[in-house]
Amino acid sequence: MAQIAQHDSNAVVVIGSGAGGGTLAHELTRRGIKVVLLEAGARQSLASFSQNPGEAFVQLTWLEPRTASGSWTVPEDYPGLPSWTAKTLGGTTVHWTGAAPRIRPWEVRARTTYGDVPGTSLIDWPIEYAELEHYYELAERRMVVSRRHGNPGFPASNHFKVMYNGARRIGYRQVHTGYLAINTRPADNRAMCIQQGFCVQGCKIAAKWSTLYTEIPRAEDTGNLDLRVASRAVRIEHGRDGRVTGVVYRDPQGVEQRQAARIVCLACNSVETARLLLLSESARFPHGLANSTDQVGRNYCRHVAGFIWGAFDKPIHFYRGTTLAGIIEDETRHDTTRGFAGGYHLELAALDLPSLPLAGFPCTMWGRDLAYFMDHYASLAGMLVNGEDLPRATNRITLSPSVKDAFGLPVANIHVDEHANDAAMRAHAQKQGKALYESVGALRTATSRQTPATHNMCTARMSRNPRDGVADAHGRAHDVPNLFLSDGSALSTPGSANPTLTIVALALRQAEHIAREMSARNI
Repeated sequence: MAQIAQHDSNAVVVIGSGAGGGTLAHELTRRGIKVVLLEAGARQSLASFSQNPGEAFVQLTWLEPRTASGSWTVPEDYPGLPSWTAKTLGGTTVHWTGAAPRIRPWEVRARTTYGDVPGTSLIDWPIEYAELEHYYELAERRMVVSRRHGNPGFPASNHFKVMYNGARRIGYRQVHTGYLAINTRPADNRAMCIQQGFCVQGCKIAAKWSTLYTEIPRAEDTGNLDLRVASRAVRIEHGRDGRVTGVVYRDPQGVEQRQAARIVCLACNSVETARLLLLSESARFPHGLANSTDQVGRNYCRHVAGFIWGAFDKPIHFYRGTTLAGIIEDETRHDTTRGFAGGYHLELAALDLPSLPLAGFPCTMWGRDLAYFMDHYASLAGMLVNGEDLPRATNRITLSPSVKDAFGLPVANIHVDEHANDAAMRAHAQKQGKALYESVGALRTATSRQTPATHNMCTARMSRNPRDGVADAHGRAHDVPNLFLSDGSALSTPGSANPTLTIVALALRQAEHIAREMSARNI
């Protein structure tokens, strides 16, 4: 691994090591570019991963405080966890479930497709779908996505069979075991999935793609990566010309350090990316770095989500098998006769027993009703709604006026007022999910409200017009020519697809652009 001097102003500094940052670091280093990779969390490994759900949660999760406001139900149901993100080398690619569907063509033209929906801030993406599709193919091959490019799909678990039979009975036809970045056979020097379930923990056999054991070690092998773990970025600095000049961070001992930079790429997950920009205010940028149009933190999206549970009379053991190996795509379409714009899909979902009452049900369910489903844990089936929520300028990340972190910095506040379109979509999806389970003999069904955000997007979005977003079509900040947004914050709108594949595809595209621009000495 390289050792890059802190005063080396030719370094590219990447902040965050997940789908965007880890991929970008590898792509740049393999092109001969020196990269300093800052990661706030520790480095885990296949040997150190815990398979105890509670221990794994503490091991991998961003546990520093965040506050929440707005009319959404998450602050009531999950007051300590409005957003579930990772703090570990590899970022959220360590705890994700591997779901890797593509955004649909019409979803990158959301404003054109859905029209002027009152109360929203919809825009079209500044890139064409055909170009995005090219990078999807590169990303899918890199991540070894099932049911793509000749990779086999997953076998049907008992849990999937319940979903499949119910889906067919209520008229759905696009039902399969999903597009997952999890090996169905040995590939990429990694083992195949052994179907043991609970995929939100670190995968101890590395069947699930993660930058922790793919992109980052390969970047280290180039000799061009200086990896600094347990190093929290707290501020991005710039010069008189408005170009970034370095990153201030706290090292593992909590001591403030500064790394000079030629380019800075932000990939902290959308909540912390927005927060870091807001913390980096100056006389030139009094409302936060790259925020001359007051767009940083706005348009926060987290997908329309909610669980559907069915209790049956015979064991299902839904925790066995790959957690998300089941998807229904029939509702992934734009059809306003359903009462809302955009589409959604239904995915298999399972929770460990201790997490079920904490994360699976609203706080309004308790007593005998909750006990019934806990008693039927072995015979439960579950699905999760994943739908396109519509961006609103008032749904945003701001700095808390009262709560600070261990370094004395304001934490992120997540404000969401749910749009009526989101509520209508969730109601439709959960009605369909309940009908699905009832069609195959469910004794009882139950639903949750909006779940904690695991998909955080759009807080520094790409836009053609600087008035509408923070970055251009390559993720370069409109205001700062050597600052790039390299995670889900750059998505223009969320679409209905789990975002990791899209983040990786955009990172591959961005790396090519940065390398060209550096070679031409444009940055």
